[in-house]
Amino acid sequence: MMPRSASLDDLAAFALVARSGSFTRAAAALGTSTSNLSHTIRRLEGRLGHRLLQRNSRSVAPTEAGATLLATLDPTLERIDAALMALDQARDQVSGTLRLTATRQAYEAVVRPVLADFAAAHPEAIVEVLIDYAYRDIIADRLDAGIRLGEKIERDMIALRVGPDLRMAVVASPGYLAQAAPIEHPRDLTRQRCINYRMISADTIYAWEFERDGQALEVRVTGPLTFNEPELMLQAALDGFGVGYLLDHEVSAHVEAGRLVRLLNDWTPPFPGFHLYYSSREQMRPVLRAFVDALRERRRAREVPLPSSTTL
Repeated sequence: MMPRSASLDDLAAFALVARSGSFTRAAAALGTSTSNLSHTIRRLEGRLGHRLLQRNSRSVAPTEAGATLLATLDPTLERIDAALMALDQARDQVSGTLRLTATRQAYEAVVRPVLADFAAAHPEAIVEVLIDYAYRDIIADRLDAGIRLGEKIERDMIALRVGPDLRMAVVASPGYLAQAAPIEHPRDLTRQRCINYRMISADTIYAWEFERDGQALEVRVTGPLTFNEPELMLQAALDGFGVGYLLDHEVSAHVEAGRLVRLLNDWTPPFPGFHLYYSSREQMRPVLRAFVDALRERRRAREVPLPSSTTL
């Protein structure tokens, strides 16, 4: 087993001297002095306990021990050189797999609109999207980036705004409201049939959040149905099962068409929308940098349009 003290740099220096047959040529290639290189080889020989090179005033040649070591080193160093060259070539090449975590809504609002242009511009790239509603540790899970609401992102992450502010909407079908008690304040919801949302990661039912004139309020509601997918909650509201609490852009088309009625509008102010988050600007993979550029370009061109619920 090779001693740990035999550094790769020292071994590479020995291999270069042995192959070139000259301390002078090897020192020039390494950008060091002949005396420093000679000292490196003597240090390596001392650590290994073997003389590796025969020297005289005219030439340098490996000893039997040196030749044995060189036979093992050469292919290994060649593989290392090839790997380093490949890394260097790939440094600016947009290729490989970009792994993202996003909610379904974030995928539809942020990722899907840029996919066609991104794929056309970077045919060697693969985009892998993991749909998940829990906040993911992208470093531990070996992800490149995530897309979540701005208020949910940890402070040690770099966050890029990729969508407009969002609002929640309390909605119900006209048929449901025709037989329900009036809903004039968020607390009135406790006497209504409501469609709940279960947060799987926290194993809890989401409390509906409201705010008006600086007053924040959480209301825990009850009702006949609970889902962990917003599109199912929307369909249940359309079917008249009760009151729903969804993102405004998910219900806007149905409100405009009269299929749903928006309630408590003044209790649902805007909040920070979708942000892409990642761990560091340094050593950013080219495929992630290209995707970030695509999102920025779309953001510059226009405010990111959010899809209606029918596209989910």
